[in-house]
Amino acid sequence: MKYKVNEKGYYGDFGGAYIPEMLYPNVEELRQNYLKIIDDADFQKEFHQLLKDYVGRPSPLYLANRLSERYGANIFLKREDLNHTGAHKINNTIGQILLAEKLGKKRIIAETGAGQHGVATATVCALRNLECVIYMGEVDIERQAPNVARMKMLGAKVVPASSGSKTLKDATNEAMRDWINNPVDTHYIIGSVVGPHPYPDMVAIFQSIISEETKKQLIEQTGNDQPDYVLACVGGGSNAMGMFYHFMDDENVKLIAVEAAGKGVSSGFSAQTEDGQVVEPHSVSAGLDYPGIGPQHAHLFKTGRGKYVSITDEESLDAGLLLTQLEGIIPAIESAHALAYLEKMEFKGGENVVVCLSGRGDKDLDTYIKYFNL
Repeated sequence: MKYKVNEKGYYGDFGGAYIPEMLYPNVEELRQNYLKIIDDADFQKEFHQLLKDYVGRPSPLYLANRLSERYGANIFLKREDLNHTGAHKINNTIGQILLAEKLGKKRIIAETGAGQHGVATATVCALRNLECVIYMGEVDIERQAPNVARMKMLGAKVVPASSGSKTLKDATNEAMRDWINNPVDTHYIIGSVVGPHPYPDMVAIFQSIISEETKKQLIEQTGNDQPDYVLACVGGGSNAMGMFYHFMDDENVKLIAVEAAGKGVSSGFSAQTEDGQVVEPHSVSAGLDYPGIGPQHAHLFKTGRGKYVSITDEESLDAGLLLTQLEGIIPAIESAHALAYLEKMEFKGGENVVVCLSGRGDKDLDTYIKYFNL
């Protein structure tokens, strides 16, 4: 298990908990309790029951025949888009809401970019009757209006972040400020494998259901639980970490993480200057324009266990349309980044390739419509 977290919250050189002193008690409470709560038999029973009866798991592993013909390999889609609320995010929010209840928390806060994590958080708060406040950048509120409406309908208060780039990074800052001001009764549901330890590990554990199911489904369909390649899009990195989790120690399974290059890696809008300063990134995908990545991913990249590649706006949109017209599945633009990388791969023929279809494209229809003049 050399790619998992150590007792100090690090993955190789990356991780830890760099936080304001006022947040230390909150994070320490989580760190001391998260594993014993998650590992408890009653917790696991309730978690899996909700995943089955409420979320609709296991999500199918679908052999996309026309896509497979195009690429000359067996392209399997892990259909996280079929989950309740339309993405993988619900796996983590179900886990964290149960954890929050065990810790006696009465109020939930979260940040969201594409809105899928916000919807998933508002959904579980409605389910468990807990107060819910969602922070979202003003720019994202505008481009993800259907998800904002869903959150409000579910009873959440949506608070716009109007500082900085007015996107996910700024929403995260606002949520952190809230948590500092409400340390006793509030649990912060972080939506990705980012933030202070134990969040990256905790979110990865809840999302690992994706790869756990995939291994069983591959045995049923191919007779082998190890595919040749596993692909997933990466912003903060939770769907990818869930997709990679149970394959990390299978060294012959190639892990490919696809980041958003936006207008191009050299466009000046891709997260960092040459001397390491964080700049405002651009991506057509609201879920991938975060200028950071989880520590597990940094570790997988540095050790060479994972291959980290990038796809532009145009490439992702074209891949989204291709899947729609070949398979009748409209993917989230985030997921379309992973699909787009298939165009750049060379297959000998017959390889088994799993792509995490992390979300459905309903929320992105306006973007697709404008780009393709539909």
